[in-house]
Amino acid sequence: MPSAAVISAVRLLRAVARDDSGNALSIIAFSIIPLLALVGSSIDMGRAYLVQSRLQQACDAGVLGARKELGAIDNFDADTDGAMVASKGNRFFNVNFADGIYNSIDRDFQMAIEDDMSISGIASVIVPTDIMQFFGKDEINVDVSCRAELSIPNTDIMMALDVTGSMAETNPGDTAAKISVLKTVVKQFYNTMETTRQPESRIRYGFVPYSTNVNVGSLLKDEWVVSSWNYPSRTLVGTSSSGGLYGYYSAVSPVSGGYSTAQSTYAATQAWDGSYSCPHAANSMTTSTALVSTTTQATTNPSGTRTTYTYNRTRNGNVYSATRSGSTCTLSTTSYSNYVDTYKYITEPSLGTGSSWLYKDVTKDTANWRTESNGCIEERKTYEIDDYDNVDLDRAMDLDLDMVPSAGDPDTQWRPMYPSMIYERSKPWSGGGTFTTAEVTTNAEYISPYVAGFAACPTAAKKLQVWTQADYDAYIDGLVAAGSTYHDIGMIWAGRLLSGTGIFAAENADVSARQRTSRHLIFLTDGQTSSLDISYSSYGVEPLAQRRWSPASALTLTQTIEKRFSFACEEAKKKNMTVWFVAFGTDLNPIMTQCAGAGHYFSAANADELQDAFVKIAKSIGDLRLAQ
Repeated sequence: MPSAAVISAVRLLRAVARDDSGNALSIIAFSIIPLLALVGSSIDMGRAYLVQSRLQQACDAGVLGARKELGAIDNFDADTDGAMVASKGNRFFNVNFADGIYNSIDRDFQMAIEDDMSISGIASVIVPTDIMQFFGKDEINVDVSCRAELSIPNTDIMMALDVTGSMAETNPGDTAAKISVLKTVVKQFYNTMETTRQPESRIRYGFVPYSTNVNVGSLLKDEWVVSSWNYPSRTLVGTSSSGGLYGYYSAVSPVSGGYSTAQSTYAATQAWDGSYSCPHAANSMTTSTALVSTTTQATTNPSGTRTTYTYNRTRNGNVYSATRSGSTCTLSTTSYSNYVDTYKYITEPSLGTGSSWLYKDVTKDTANWRTESNGCIEERKTYEIDDYDNVDLDRAMDLDLDMVPSAGDPDTQWRPMYPSMIYERSKPWSGGGTFTTAEVTTNAEYISPYVAGFAACPTAAKKLQVWTQADYDAYIDGLVAAGSTYHDIGMIWAGRLLSGTGIFAAENADVSARQRTSRHLIFLTDGQTSSLDISYSSYGVEPLAQRRWSPASALTLTQTIEKRFSFACEEAKKKNMTVWFVAFGTDLNPIMTQCAGAGHYFSAANADELQDAFVKIAKSIGDLRLAQ
């Protein structure tokens, strides 16, 4: 039986039902509660959705920051590297979702490093309700997930590496020469990049070791090289010569006569300080030289003649040399008796026609020049630029990174470098003298940049290619430090070899519009521009050739090189190349920083800082993206 309270309630409702007065008010009263629930849920859920969106952004930022910090670390150690990676991720998360934002509580963010080196994350927070709490819903749980990975797309990396003589020096605080440090770091860079390379992606590396010149002869097609060229040399007078006139580039073969060497021992002479010496007779050898024949040929491109002189040099007499072991001397006596050498001396060297090139001997051709250790080049046609804001690339063909040479057009072609044939008229070894563009006929000993060490030719450059670790390391180990610092030629050829639209477009072009190649030019140097007017560079002997600079120029040779470097750098960037600049053991100057741009240049004072710079470059080259 119903209780008295229930019976009373039923009677009341029946009475209300029979009474029409005040019905609207009653209906409103009963509808307020569901309306409050509806509005309250909209407000609280809207705030929850806002928190979720902001939390997702923070989660994404956290895993991206952590993955960037993880970068391309190989041999990852969770104990030593994990805390650093987690700290960076948490910092990015906290900045984007502060504790207590939107009155949230119990904020939590957890990350994990997956097997593929991606970073996964889960973020959660509790949002207290404002209105729904009156209906029994005190809080809303919000959680999101996120993941970031670092992938390497098709990537081409060209390194212009300074291998000048100063690279043989050691930076303060280091124990190895700069060239040795460079080799170690560049080899480690390969490991770093390959660690994060995706199976379907391709990474190619190319190299342009540079100093006074670049060694690119082995990369050039026949039609890209002039068929002949004139070089500043000298013409022999009479039938005798002084010093080593022939030894620089003459073909030598014995004709007749003979020589013999005998050895004998004797006691060394001891000085008052206890040191020993090995006195011996003075050399008594005499020489005489006679002209045998002269042959002259017409040449083209440019027009002129090539004259070959054949000489016989006869030697008679003795040459003495002694070596010491302890207090005993060993004397070597070489006796010549009518010993005749034949020399072929080539002057006004246009060096033949067609594809035939002479290199020390008339039997060698273009292929031999390219495979010799000296495969350096002289640049194609250019002019002395006085306005670098308005460079005429139709005239400055050396600065046109993409121009493909035209067969038979020497202005557009490159010229082999023949350092052993060059004499700097009229600058004697003894000093003094003046440069002259006029031809000189003499027996005087003019400076030979080849003999003086001012015609350095670096290790051969390499086109972009996929390398094995062994081949990559072997190439880097072959780098040698020599020569002066001419930055422009390094930038010019690095740009040429990296361009997707230039002389190697068939190999370097993007696979498709959707599958583009990421191109990076890493330029490393240990010094400021250092030029010498007596050097034989990629523009010849500058005061004699006067192709881009002359002693009367408004700019110094160093300023000219730097201006051309800057122009070539800007041309490279126009071709969608990202330029990275590393100053190793030297100060960054405005030319370097302007070339690379903000965030793309580094100053490294020692081996550790150089390693850090290359790690940062490797991290930046990778394609950092959200995977979900």
